[in-house]
Amino acid sequence: MDQSVAIQETLERGQNCITAVQCDVLSENITESRLLGLVESAKEYAIFIYTHRRMAITADDVSLEDIVPISLDFAIVEVSSPEELAVVGADTRVRVSYQEEELELRLPFGSHSRLFLNEVIRAWSDVCKSPTQLPKFEWISKYNNAARGQGVVKQALPPLSATLSKLNHHRKMEKPSDKKGSLEREKASNSATQKSRVYLSQESQGISSREGRDDLVRSSSHTPSNKAQILTMPQFGLRDNLIKCELLKNEDLYTYLEHFSFFLGTYNVNGQTPKESLHPWLSCTPDPPDVYCVGFQELDLSKEAFFFNDTPKELEWTKAVFEALHPDAKYALVRLVRLVGIMLIFYVKKEHAEFISEVEAETVGTGIMGRMGNKGAVAIRFRFHNSDICVVNSHLAAHVEEYERRNQDYKDICSRLQFRQLDLTQPPLNIMKHNVVLWLGDLNYRISDLDVDDVKELINKKDFETLHNYDQLKRQIDKEAVFDGFMEGQIHFQPTYKYDTGSDQWDTSEKCRVPAWCDRILWKGQNVQQSFYQSHMALKTSDHKPVSSLLVIGIKRINAEAYKKTFEEIVRNIDKMENECIPSVTLSKREFHFKDIKFMQHQAETLSLLNDGQVPCQFEFIQKPNEPTYCKPWLTANPPKGFLAQGGSVDIDLEVFVNRSTAPELNFGKQQIEDILVLHLERGKDYFISVTGNYLPSCYGTSIQLLCQLREPIQDMPQETLHKLAEVSEVGNAVYAEKSLDIPKELWMMVDHLFRSAIKQEDIFQQPGLRSEFAEIRDCLDTGMPDSLPGSNHSVAEALLLFLDALPEPVVPYCFYQQCLESCSNASQCEKIISKLPQCHQNVFRYLAAFLRELLKNSDSNRLDVNILATIFASLLLRSPTKQDLAEKRRTQEFFQHFLTQGSA
Repeated sequence: MDQSVAIQETLERGQNCITAVQCDVLSENITESRLLGLVESAKEYAIFIYTHRRMAITADDVSLEDIVPISLDFAIVEVSSPEELAVVGADTRVRVSYQEEELELRLPFGSHSRLFLNEVIRAWSDVCKSPTQLPKFEWISKYNNAARGQGVVKQALPPLSATLSKLNHHRKMEKPSDKKGSLEREKASNSATQKSRVYLSQESQGISSREGRDDLVRSSSHTPSNKAQILTMPQFGLRDNLIKCELLKNEDLYTYLEHFSFFLGTYNVNGQTPKESLHPWLSCTPDPPDVYCVGFQELDLSKEAFFFNDTPKELEWTKAVFEALHPDAKYALVRLVRLVGIMLIFYVKKEHAEFISEVEAETVGTGIMGRMGNKGAVAIRFRFHNSDICVVNSHLAAHVEEYERRNQDYKDICSRLQFRQLDLTQPPLNIMKHNVVLWLGDLNYRISDLDVDDVKELINKKDFETLHNYDQLKRQIDKEAVFDGFMEGQIHFQPTYKYDTGSDQWDTSEKCRVPAWCDRILWKGQNVQQSFYQSHMALKTSDHKPVSSLLVIGIKRINAEAYKKTFEEIVRNIDKMENECIPSVTLSKREFHFKDIKFMQHQAETLSLLNDGQVPCQFEFIQKPNEPTYCKPWLTANPPKGFLAQGGSVDIDLEVFVNRSTAPELNFGKQQIEDILVLHLERGKDYFISVTGNYLPSCYGTSIQLLCQLREPIQDMPQETLHKLAEVSEVGNAVYAEKSLDIPKELWMMVDHLFRSAIKQEDIFQQPGLRSEFAEIRDCLDTGMPDSLPGSNHSVAEALLLFLDALPEPVVPYCFYQQCLESCSNASQCEKIISKLPQCHQNVFRYLAAFLRELLKNSDSNRLDVNILATIFASLLLRSPTKQDLAEKRRTQEFFQHFLTQGSA
């Protein structure tokens, strides 16, 4: 999570927190958590050190403790030991020195720490390049004063470097024997760190030459642990990008394949704790695998895990996995990632750890409104030697009839799950941009068109080939609806779902579910061979059986001599090719028009670039004067920057998507679908690209007050009339009060549909709908045709939630938000606040509360309770004007619960 927002709130105007990272401050007997922020003011930089709560959301969560200016007296070097550097996923230890003080920090492994270090080193480099222009840091002195009010520094700061002094006091009290041990550890560190320490000692003697500083900057950057990392280190110019491009193009000249075994396992544990050893599952191979990728689903089914993503079962299952790894090898934990109950654990043999690099983990939820993490995926990507690999663990939508929803979940995961690259200037990577993709999980595809007795008869005969023909996943892959290009091994094991917990007996519950192969393992990529694919009947903890697969994957390794020869040849050719020619490109077109754009409906057109010049070129869409980004918020260019070899071409998708933040101003003509993109060529000219379109007004993103003024569908109203009505609503003019509806007709249509059709619908407001059905519902609301709403109950329910989420002003207006928090424990006070709302807002609130109470009367059928409804609706009806912390969320739920539990509300 980005905690720089909390730091920014503590700063004066004109001062900017570039990036922030949480770390541990280390001393001999002290480890204290701190939040570091890199702060810039008028091209002067300083590191602000804060004490903080567990997770800093706002300024109230942090307290400024100290400031370290980045001047010529500043230095930062990595001091991780060789043992630490050899373990992938290990934290990074750095030493910050200022004047005569030193501070040792431990930064967590990941892209946030890498970004922080890169930005600090860049700021330090800027200071070193101009040693005669010494920064004055006059702006820092303001923070030495006493408190300036809530949301800013709340106490007088200690003298500068007090934190450094406090922790260094412990170092100076070291015994002689301790110092000797420290010296031995110093000698064992890597050469880059030793070189850095030499310059630090020179600094303490008053030596601060520019040359020495430049060397120190270079030596303190991350040193690649193997040749594979060289190709992906941040690049700083067109020439370096060309070299990188040519190296990738000629990869076959300096790489060879070596085969490694990957154990993949998936297990839906149905919210259980580990009751038996996982050894029969994870150690089923005669030889220890090189890599373990172990995925779990439904790790925790409690409401706390669902809504707050916190569970003690993560540690329990992680421990069970570690204890069950193959006993004939030692393994290092590289990464663990979890989203609610979906968890993925990545281990490698310790001897391979140094060849793993660029590890990143991401998650994406596909539950209701695309946010809830009860369904979705977690993924880890990494580079092993010179091959890029992505592992995905997913849990897709349930129920036999929901195969289209599962297809949509898969597509959402592929489009939304993206990884930040090591070079932070490069666009993120998606799942498919890897040499090998490994996909496992509870995909939830069922066996259809056979009744339960026929299925069980085929299982008893072990006729899995015939049974597989009725498998939904196989059918959807054959139709190329999902997993295009993926492979799955032959299934020679019986379905893994559903069993009575604790047994091998098929489901004997009232629902008597048809057995199915819900738990699957697939792969995509070249040089992959499957050794086995099996289930493990011995494990009986869950109503699923775990599944495993052993894949032997050809991994590209670098031949150092061939790499050097190829590199030198490329450089020689580039030297010959470079000249003074100006790069140029041909554009397929310069004017794009998007017709009839609708709320949350993606449209895209392709801009093709052809490098018709004599030299390679680098392109990028750049900002126009006085604009914060290169394009309007409803527009995206993908990719926004790139590199074109001579004669090369690239397709750029210009994508338009109107969401809750951009819809309000487009609805009434305050903003238009108009923009000019500036395509800049490095060392070349700029090209101007016109983007226009027409947006169809929608009830989504329109205020409650204005919707109550509209008796006709919004798209039947002339744009000028809508604009005038919007102005009237803003000033609160009473001229139209007599014509107003009590509640928006669109809201009534959705609630009335659900009241008539979905009052007993199982998992209502928890199961997502289909995007295609939402589009039909939106069109029906905006045009008034047809009279009844199309789509499933789940789609109408999600359309209602999206409607509330898109309101420019929530049902409880922002100005009442703080009062709601303060009165959440008093039911009568809550009622008084609602009675003060504008009449149309008050009507909507009471109407929705009455509807939800009707749902609760049928909780035996729809499986809803007060906590679930309060969690879902409170965040929509009582939105915070700023970011909510966990305590605020709980208080808004408590406020709303009063109206769900009292029939008089």
